[in-house]
Amino acid sequence: MFKTIVVPVDPGEPKFSAPALDAASRFARDYGSRLHLVAVLAHSQGFVASYLPADFEEKAISDTRAMLDDLAHGLGLPKDKVAVSVRVGSIYHEVIEEAKETGADLIVMESHRPDLSTYLLGSNAAKIVRHSTCSVMVLRPTK
Repeated sequence: MFKTIVVPVDPGEPKFSAPALDAASRFARDYGSRLHLVAVLAHSQGFVASYLPADFEEKAISDTRAMLDDLAHGLGLPKDKVAVSVRVGSIYHEVIEEAKETGADLIVMESHRPDLSTYLLGSNAAKIVRHSTCSVMVLRPTK
């Protein structure tokens, strides 16, 4: 049913993605799918970047990749069925690009409960659902 599944992971809150990782890994087992875990880091803006160490972004990417590798290892799937990617940029844009580049037919992600701020500002999940060319499963946290 699903050949390639992208699972966005918030590098600042990786445990929040646990239900999405669980659901996606069950799909992978049931359908023989390949998972792509992706984390997106924000660009360090010029003014802020001038105060950071020269290797800040490279270290952040390396640390995030290591975190994703640990999550991937914990899924209990064969190594050839899980890939990780760290991207830099806007969350919704980079998740959509990852899905396009990997030929994903499903994105599985968590979303915070909606509140007034998401109605006014929009959320990454809403933008991904609206602009993705593949199916998107959005899981809500249980109470």
